[in-house]
Amino acid sequence: MRILMLGWEFPPFISGGLGTACYGLTKALSDLGTDVLFVLPRGGADRQLHRVHVLSAGQTGGRDAGQGEPRTYWTVDGLEHVRLISVDSLLSPYQTERTYTEQREREARGRQVAEPGDPEAAEAAAPVPAPAAPAPTSQGITGGPSLYAGDLLGEVHRYARLVAEVARHNDFDVIHAHDWMTYPAGLSVSALSGKPLVVHVHSTEFDRSGTGVNQQVYDVERAGMHGARQVICVSRLTRGIVTSRYGVPEGKCRVVYNAITINGEPIPTSVERIETSDKIVLFLGRITMQKGPEYFLAAARKVLEVMDNVKFVMAGSGDMIRRMIELAAAMGIGHRVTFTGFLRGDDLEHVFKMADLYVMPSVSEPFGLAPLEALQRDVPVLISKQSGVSEVLTHALKVDFWDINEMANKIVAVLRHPPLQKTLREHGAFEVRKFAWLDAARACVDVYREAAET
Repeated sequence: MRILMLGWEFPPFISGGLGTACYGLTKALSDLGTDVLFVLPRGGADRQLHRVHVLSAGQTGGRDAGQGEPRTYWTVDGLEHVRLISVDSLLSPYQTERTYTEQREREARGRQVAEPGDPEAAEAAAPVPAPAAPAPTSQGITGGPSLYAGDLLGEVHRYARLVAEVARHNDFDVIHAHDWMTYPAGLSVSALSGKPLVVHVHSTEFDRSGTGVNQQVYDVERAGMHGARQVICVSRLTRGIVTSRYGVPEGKCRVVYNAITINGEPIPTSVERIETSDKIVLFLGRITMQKGPEYFLAAARKVLEVMDNVKFVMAGSGDMIRRMIELAAAMGIGHRVTFTGFLRGDDLEHVFKMADLYVMPSVSEPFGLAPLEALQRDVPVLISKQSGVSEVLTHALKVDFWDINEMANKIVAVLRHPPLQKTLREHGAFEVRKFAWLDAARACVDVYREAAET
């Protein structure tokens, strides 16, 4: 089976769990012998793909809309049946107006200063058409919260046009679109090709924005879900939102849980633990409303009222980071809270190595990969009941995100009682082994077949 897969991030070009999930699922599909052509926006730029162990690059007769050069398809180490291609769209939901403008300016400067004879620079310098004006209904995103910057809907439709051009020159059986920003592309290609569309719901506008739902984003999500043959939801929690809030028939929704890569190799232990008598409680994720950072700080203050040997680490970036720094200071706990910014690679391993407990107080979390990553590294976890991963984890402490008293009590219990911490570590590390991407991939293949037969 041949899959045209649409997504907006792929490791190492990641800003959250979607890229990790896309890689795990795509690799597992490849291991099953499923052919995948993954179309990325230029955020995962061709000129940087050597960072994901590119083995070879081949050219085809397909061309970017408005460009005269043939497209380049990349094959990647460990993904035998996968080809990657990027198109000229700055599709990213986590940009500010400033970073969006700066990235567009960097793209323009890169095309002007490319050095002759440098194939990577030459590709970056290839003529790029100016974005066509989107339809009147899609000019930017207005009237909603400040989660979206730049002409994001314009980029969504630009990506859709470029994906349609890619589709014209490739054969595939099913279209698999990840998250709302790729839904218009999936719908367009499905209409042009007659091939079935499967949309994968990793998050909804209700998860991201709470009561401040952006109507334009909601409309894109709803159109994609209703236009698809099948809808993959990452949890029963997400399926409930899809059916109740978007009016999608339950019969076309399939729950496929995320997983984690288990390769049998021990987690690196070369990182020295920071010498401190303090206990470390970790928050790791985007610092935005959906992740509940203010509840983490409120619980931290209560913990520090009864324990003075605890430090709280908030690892991540997001639109609420300045507000959380100010809140920690206003609470009088700023000296006990460390804000690290976005972490990856060795820094991520380091912070997990330090942690005595990982806390995910998400207000609405469709799944939540970070708790699995923590358990894989022998870190016990405390997660909100309002998360998809709470449906499948047994050996984890759970609490309502809003119940800061209970959250604080459970943090204190883990830090004060080593036998409890030891039990959570041992059972959690064993439990996480059951989450395999091959199982998720097999479930997706079943969805593809059902979509192709209906």
